[in-house]
Amino acid sequence: MGYPMAAYLAKAGHEVVVYNRTNAKAEQWCSENKGSSAATPAEAATGADIVFTCVGNDDDVREVILGAQGALGSMAAGAILVDHTTASAKLARELQEIAVERGVGFLDAPLSGGQAGAESGQLTIMVGGEEDVFERAQPVMDCYAKAITLIGPAGHGQMAKMVNQICIAGVVQGLAEGLHFAKQASLDVPKVIEAISKGAAQSWQMENRWQTMINDEFEFGFAVDWMRKDLAIALIEAKKNGAKLEMTELVDRFYAEVQAMGGNRWDTSSLIARLIN
Repeated sequence: MGYPMAAYLAKAGHEVVVYNRTNAKAEQWCSENKGSSAATPAEAATGADIVFTCVGNDDDVREVILGAQGALGSMAAGAILVDHTTASAKLARELQEIAVERGVGFLDAPLSGGQAGAESGQLTIMVGGEEDVFERAQPVMDCYAKAITLIGPAGHGQMAKMVNQICIAGVVQGLAEGLHFAKQASLDVPKVIEAISKGAAQSWQMENRWQTMINDEFEFGFAVDWMRKDLAIALIEAKKNGAKLEMTELVDRFYAEVQAMGGNRWDTSSLIARLIN
């Protein structure tokens, strides 16, 4: 997702230096966009007003931000670090504390919209951090986002993303079961969708995924492996705050069944596959 996001920054006239752990990707980006690449996160962050990171999980974030060649070590006082990774709220609070000690602003800013949203510049961003830091960074994030909301202090962006994934899990499972029921009942599925998508059952998942779901097409979108990572973060946080996530626990187990079917990289809409196979 960072690839098209960085491209939007460059198109907006920002001076962009990119780093990727797979150097060939950074080189390809430079061949397609106005900007340069760096050999390490520290080199990429040197002299930057704002540093954006978007990687896989907590360990990846620690490596690129706090590692021996991490970005934070070379950032100047007054700069801003924005982490777009979906990670734990605990890590966000740790990074906030470390960044403040070094005079650097920090925002945890997980994304919603997936690869398609990144490519179209229509991402939704949930942000945790201080309001003054947010106000400085928001105009830059506007380059690749359609909605940016400051939720609260550090960690609140990540917890809002947990809410997002909890809600998506339930919606996708409901859609999967509804489509499965319609097929088992020999209903005209397109007509059913035409009817119910105009009412209370309407959702982004229904509008964008119903047809591929009934056609068993899952080789795109947000991968099951990443969804399980995100749900695990939410379930761990729920144990801390006492939230009951019964449906989320159930759907997480269903995604484990999809993984057992070989669907690790399938889109999250592949929940329907375990119902029809």
